[in-house]
Amino acid sequence: MKYISTRGNAPELGFENVLLEGLAKDGGLYIPEIWPSVDYKNLPKGPYFEQAAFIIHPFVDDFVSKEELLSLTERAYSQFPLDDAAPLKEIQKDNYLLELYHGPTLAFKDFAMLLLAEFFNFSLKKRNKKITILGATSGDTGSAAIEAFKDSEHANVFILFPEGRVSDIQRKQMTTVSSQSVYPIEVNGNFDDCQNLVKNLFQDLEFKNQYSLAAINSINWARVAAQIVYYFTSFQKIDAEKVSFSVPTGNFGDIFAGWVAKKMGLPIDRLIVATNSNDILHRAISTGDYFQEKVQATISPSMDIQISSNFERLLFESLGRNSKETASLIEKLKNEKGFTINQSSLEFIRNDFDSGNANEDQIRNTIRLIYNDTGIIIDPHTAVGFFASKDKLNKSFPMINLGTADPAKFPNAVKDSISIEPNIPNKLDKILNKDEKFDKLEDDPDALKSYIMSKVK
Repeated sequence: MKYISTRGNAPELGFENVLLEGLAKDGGLYIPEIWPSVDYKNLPKGPYFEQAAFIIHPFVDDFVSKEELLSLTERAYSQFPLDDAAPLKEIQKDNYLLELYHGPTLAFKDFAMLLLAEFFNFSLKKRNKKITILGATSGDTGSAAIEAFKDSEHANVFILFPEGRVSDIQRKQMTTVSSQSVYPIEVNGNFDDCQNLVKNLFQDLEFKNQYSLAAINSINWARVAAQIVYYFTSFQKIDAEKVSFSVPTGNFGDIFAGWVAKKMGLPIDRLIVATNSNDILHRAISTGDYFQEKVQATISPSMDIQISSNFERLLFESLGRNSKETASLIEKLKNEKGFTINQSSLEFIRNDFDSGNANEDQIRNTIRLIYNDTGIIIDPHTAVGFFASKDKLNKSFPMINLGTADPAKFPNAVKDSISIEPNIPNKLDKILNKDEKFDKLEDDPDALKSYIMSKVK
């Protein structure tokens, strides 16, 4: 499998180099040169790690053998329940909750991050190399990355998170980990500012090469590839001709993985882009206008984003893989804060995607309704997905709503909704009274460079 950049001015690479590069040298995102085809009917019936190896291998065939990949996936998913890593619950007829939060940090990001760490360690051990991991988080990515890489001998980990824009528990999951190679950094700004700092440093090729920067955000293709798996495994559990998915969406990586699953042959009807009040993606799909607005702080903070990096991959596809046009639109986004999607591209996107958005009251009400009807407590991000899908239920095909985090990670939002505090799992309870250790930086790439230089010797 070979990979190309969405902006067309970076070398074609194999998987291992895409893994290590993260962002392409031209600022674009890597994407497979061709989409592999997989017969979902041949998906193994065994544990999740076997299913993951079956789905992912076409993307990594020049990097690891099938046997090596099976070993990596087994290690990655050893921290999930062996009998069912991603349980599927029917909450009403043909309307399902896919629980993706039974990993070590209780969020869906564990599925991709734990495997990403195995990929990095496999490569770096072979190369006898050490890297500097740099990532931005709106909440769950950071804790998943720190958990996955905290014991790595091959990586220093720098995670940027926005001041006051993550839940207390999300922050403590990042700032209470005891590791000499982990550096949580609170940035005076929002998630988009954190993400822009990361991209700025990756585009400084001299600095990137000197400090061997590596990406763990979903700009790294390996993250997306790992997330494709649970679309297949959840479909396997349902007796249906087709199925739709509703996905709480911030940076567009998780739902893009669903689109890739459809390209690979999974019979998906609709993919619903579910946004909160930061609804740039809903506006784009509804009207064609992809223009940034001010980021609003919400009770679903992991989705408080106005620049969805992975949307560039879909845009590239919708433009017939025209890298010049893609680069031009991204330049407009940078200089003019947005652009209008042309009609043919919009029709391409709407062929597979619907969208919806939920405000704060609608999120709380959805948590309340589902709890009152089923006794199941969901987190506010998952509630956004359920709200967006409620008017799009199709009597012909089931709907699977992705449950992205344990509700205990957002106790205030849950208590405001149902007057009940969710049970705190032992994994979280242990960190609540631990001392926090993190540094603070301004939204300044030079300050971030200086900080990294002071820590990486």
